[in-house]
Amino acid sequence: MKKDNLKVVIAGGGSTYTPGIVQAMISSRGKFPFTSLTLYDIDESRNDDMYQIIDYMLEKESLTKEVSLTETTQPEVAFSEADFIFSQLRVGGMKMREVDEKIPMKYGLVGQETCGLGGFSYGLRSIKGLLEIVSYVEQYAPNAWLLNYTNPETLVSEAVRRAFPNVKMLNACDMTISIEETIATNYGYNRKNWIPVYYGLNHFGWYSSIYDKSVDRDILPEILERLEKERLHVADFNAGDDTWQEAWDMMRLMTKNFPGYLPNNYLEYYLYPNRTIEHTDPSYTRANIVMDGREKKTKEMARKIRAKEKGEILDFNFGEHGQYIMDMAASILNDQHDRFMLIVPNQGAIPNLRDDAMVEVPAYVGRSGAEPISLRFAINDFHKGLMEAQNAAEKLLVDAYFEHSYQKALQAFTLNQTVYSADPAKQILDDFIEANGNYWPELN
Repeated sequence: MKKDNLKVVIAGGGSTYTPGIVQAMISSRGKFPFTSLTLYDIDESRNDDMYQIIDYMLEKESLTKEVSLTETTQPEVAFSEADFIFSQLRVGGMKMREVDEKIPMKYGLVGQETCGLGGFSYGLRSIKGLLEIVSYVEQYAPNAWLLNYTNPETLVSEAVRRAFPNVKMLNACDMTISIEETIATNYGYNRKNWIPVYYGLNHFGWYSSIYDKSVDRDILPEILERLEKERLHVADFNAGDDTWQEAWDMMRLMTKNFPGYLPNNYLEYYLYPNRTIEHTDPSYTRANIVMDGREKKTKEMARKIRAKEKGEILDFNFGEHGQYIMDMAASILNDQHDRFMLIVPNQGAIPNLRDDAMVEVPAYVGRSGAEPISLRFAINDFHKGLMEAQNAAEKLLVDAYFEHSYQKALQAFTLNQTVYSADPAKQILDDFIEANGNYWPELN
C-alpha cells in the first residue's frame, strides 16, 4: 500500500455530507497525505454542485495546487488507481426516500429512512447500487480500501459479504458517535476519554458500558442517572431540527422503561412504533425536511460560488460524520489499530448470537482491516430475541434480492420488528414494488 500521494474517491460525491468528509481530509493531511480527490456520482448536476463547493474549500485552504480535484460520472475514470474509496450512496435520491417514508404510513406503520419497511425498500435499492460500486473497485482498483457509509448498513454489508467475500472493505455508521457526542456535550464529558462497549445490529443496539479513562471507571450508570433527571438537548450539528430533539426525548423513555443499558435512539421505531407515528406528519416527513433544509442550502451555496459572490458562503456542521470515516482510513494507512464501531460478521463477537449475523461491535482497525472485539459475555434474552428476529428479517430480504423471490421478500416484510400483521406487510411490499420499478430486482 502507498503511504503518500493517495488517490481518494468519494462514491456518491454529490451528497450533502461530502463537505464534512473533505473538511476532515484536509485537517488530517499530516497522517493521510492525499493528493488526488475524485467525486463520482451518476447525478451529474448534484456532482457538479459539490465540485464547486469542494473546489472553493480547497482554494480557501490554499490547496488547489497540492490536490487534484476531479468530477466524473465514468467508473473507469473514477476508480482507476484509487487507494481509498469512501462510499455514501443514496440510490434513488431524496425523492425515493420520501416514498420510503410515506408508503408505510398509509397503512399505519412506521415510515422511516433506514428502519422498518421504508428501510427495507431503501435496502433493496442500496444493495444493487453498492454491489455495482464494489464491482468497479474489483475491476479498476483491486488493492484499494472501500470504506462504506451507505445505508442500511447491515443489509448492504450482508449482501457484499455474499457477493464479494474478499473485498477490502469496512462498514461503519456514525450514529454511535453522534449519540456519544451529544451526551458528552450535554453532560460535560470528553468523549475522547471513553472506551465504550456496544453491541447490536445497525441502528439497533445498546451500550452496556462506557469506561472513562480520565476517572478509571464505567460512567454508564451515572449517564443513565443523569438522563433520567436531565433532558438531552440537540447538539450543534443537529441544531434547529425538532425531530432530533424528539429522538433524544424518546431515548429517555427507553432507558426509563428498560433500565441498565443506553439504547441506540433508532430503537424507538421498533419499541414504540405507535408513538413515532403519532409524532410524524404523513404529508411532510423527514425527507421533506431535508429537501427544504440541507438540500436547498447546499444548492444555494453552489449558486453563490458560481456567481463569485463575496462574504461567508460555506455553512456546514456535520459533527463527527466526516472525521469518523477519515480516522478509519488513517488507521488503516498507518496501521494504528484505533478502535471503532463497525458492522462485521459476528463469528463469536456476541457469544450467544448466530455466527453469520452482521453485527455492530467495537473493532480495532489496522493495515489488515477490522479485528472485532469479543464481548466476553452473553447478551440478555430481551436484546437477543429482538436482534434474532430482526436479523432473520434482514437475511430473508438479502435472500430475496439474490433469489428474486417475492416470497422471501414478503417473509422479510412480515418479520420486520415494526410490523404487526402480514396484511399491511403484503400491501406495502406490493406498493413498493410498483414505486421502485427498476431500482429493485424483479421479484417472482
